[in-house]
Amino acid sequence: MTLLFTNARLIDPEAGTDSIGAVLVQNGRIAAVEKNDTNPDQLFRTRNIGAEDVTLVDCGGKCLAPGIVDIGVKVCEPGERHKESYKSAGLAAAAGGVTTMITRPDTTPAIDSPETLEFVTRRAQADAPVNVLAMAALTKGREGREMTEIGFLMDAGAVAFTDCDHVVADTKVFSRALTYARSCGALVIAHPQEPGLSKGAAATAGKFAALRGLPSVTPMAERMGLDRDIALLEMTGAKYHADQITTARALPALERAKANGLDITAGTSIHHLTLNELDVADYRTFFKVKPPLRSEEDRLAVIEAVREGLIDVISSMHTPQDEESKRLPFEEAAAGAVAMETLLPAALRLYHNDQLDLPTLFRAMSLNPAKRLGLACGRLAEGAPADLVLFDPDSPFVMDRFALKSKSQNTPFDGQRMQGRVLETYVAGEPVYRRN
Repeated sequence: MTLLFTNARLIDPEAGTDSIGAVLVQNGRIAAVEKNDTNPDQLFRTRNIGAEDVTLVDCGGKCLAPGIVDIGVKVCEPGERHKESYKSAGLAAAAGGVTTMITRPDTTPAIDSPETLEFVTRRAQADAPVNVLAMAALTKGREGREMTEIGFLMDAGAVAFTDCDHVVADTKVFSRALTYARSCGALVIAHPQEPGLSKGAAATAGKFAALRGLPSVTPMAERMGLDRDIALLEMTGAKYHADQITTARALPALERAKANGLDITAGTSIHHLTLNELDVADYRTFFKVKPPLRSEEDRLAVIEAVREGLIDVISSMHTPQDEESKRLPFEEAAAGAVAMETLLPAALRLYHNDQLDLPTLFRAMSLNPAKRLGLACGRLAEGAPADLVLFDPDSPFVMDRFALKSKSQNTPFDGQRMQGRVLETYVAGEPVYRRN
């Protein structure tokens, strides 16, 4: 299929531009990008294409950007398919403008063997309309005692290795895993928290948590966890990505590590960029995430770190939980929220508040995660895969969790006024979602 997107507001995260133009797609790849109001006939002549062979897509001045590459999506297969399947997750991703899901291994059982990885890969290819790449566990059973067969798992298609929110507390085990990962060229994704301080925490330490009587964790736990991991990086030279940096206290350490030339990148979640600890209010468990929501000062500091490029990646940290897991006392409720369908409209809050521009947002949601994983997508450039999202950044709506395509509807944005909706999503030039 040959497509020509005309009258589009092109969001190019690589060039950092936001301009009117056209995009030509041939054979699933971007064949040309014209950042001006190009006459289609002229483009056809230069490319020796007959107009009758092209499907025109008039974008009507709406935004066309690279599809989102979402690192850290939990799909609950195997083990908890009632919470989320590859089919429902794929539909949710397409509706949210996510064209590549990077899935987590915190399933039941954990994805810690080539056989389990091959099972989820086959299921994803059969059921999901978007690209799906899987991460594998760093240690067997995510128990932090014995590392997995990293080389074999890479051969089976694992793109990174992580124990998710199970911090490898044994420093010797973690250092050996980092050393072996470096010899294989593997990326290790870690959850920077000091596990002893973080255990059992439901909120961030401070006046609010004390007034609510919630078990809490100091923001220093994130700093301490990151400091340990950075020291091990200096020792091993491994490739490392911190899944969520959410506090101001951790940022100086991250900045020093980058300045010292370590192979380190960092991400944060959309919830920590757009919500704070006060949103928990009267023990609303849909706002219970891990790590817990932080102070407003932390939230603003993390936004600034994204703007400066210190934090590289914004992800949904999509974590489906069923009603039974959430409708419990706050301390006992499961942590996590679904976010693939709300990732873009929530991120657009930062755009409408003049905190981040659109190229910066898509640098963190598309370009940087693709670059970190060595993927060709995430760019609006000739030769890149035609994984694209067309969206209206100004379209207002009220979020209704029961309209979500995820099997679980545990979103903290339920009932909130939001602005910005996905209109169409394309994977390799093929439409996988169109808003009615």
